[in-house]
Parts: sequence; C-alpha cells; structure tokens
Amino acid sequence: MVFVLDKHKKPLMPCTPRRARLLLEQKRAVVHQLSPFIIRLKDREVATCTLQPVVLKVDPGSRITGMALVRVEGMPDAEVHHALHLAELAHRGEDVREALGKRATRRRRRRPALPATAFRQSTKAQGVVAPQPAQPHRQCADLGQTISAVGARLAH
Repeated sequence: MVFVLDKHKKPLMPCTPRRARLLLEQKRAVVHQLSPFIIRLKDREVATCTLQPVVLKVDPGSRITGMALVRVEGMPDAEVHHALHLAELAHRGEDVREALGKRATRRRRRRPALPATAFRQSTKAQGVVAPQPAQPHRQCADLGQTISAVGARLAH
C-alpha cells in the first residue's frame, strides 16, 4: 500500500505499489516521502476526487496482534470491508521471558551450591497470581498512534 497526496498535500485514497510505479514513470506523481513511502500527484485535487471511509481494525492476541486498514463500503443490507493493508505485531513477552531465564541461569552458575535445607522455607503464598504484563496493549496503542500520526501528517 502506498499513501497518496494531491497537489496541495491533502490525503487521497492509498494505491497499490504497481499503480504508484506507473504514476511515477508517467511523471504524474513525485515521491513526497520515503518512509513510509508517500507519493504526491501533480494533477489531482481532493475536491475532484471521491474518497471512501478508511478504518483501522485491531485484533489483539496474547502473542500476536493483527491489524488491518480497511475500506468501508456501505451496501443496502450491511457494510462490506475491503482490506487495504494487513499487519501483524509480534509481542516481545516471550522473548523477554526467555532472556530473563537465561540471565537467571547464568547468575545461578556463578553462585556456590547451597545445601538442600536452605530451600525448605521458601514457598509461594497460597492463591497468589503473578501480574499480567501490559506490554502487548502498549505496543498496540503505540502502533495505532503511529498510524494515526501518519494520517495526521498526510492531512497537513
């Protein structure tokens, strides 16, 4: 998906990379920004174009969060969503847990061995549950803010 601006730098509907390449070859567009890749059309204005509503859909998961940028098409009986861009966000929770486990193992190797009686008193309190990390929700919020910021930059 390639973001598109009109000649006054107002956002238009995104297009495919193939269409963007053709527009650039025909000299109807110029590269406005490289990351994310944005082109600016030389011969279009927002007033002459028909824009469709675009919505960001989020599917939060425990290990991976799915995101989709969809175009909403209103039908007489229901709304139809057409995917413009799909993305997956892998949470770092499992990687952090593995890294902490490795660090703890290395730390244990440096310590001298203790007698077995030293571990008898250490028990977990009954009914205590470990807190759940808020990391996946923060990552989703950060990515949503980034996408919103790109949309806001396109609007200016």
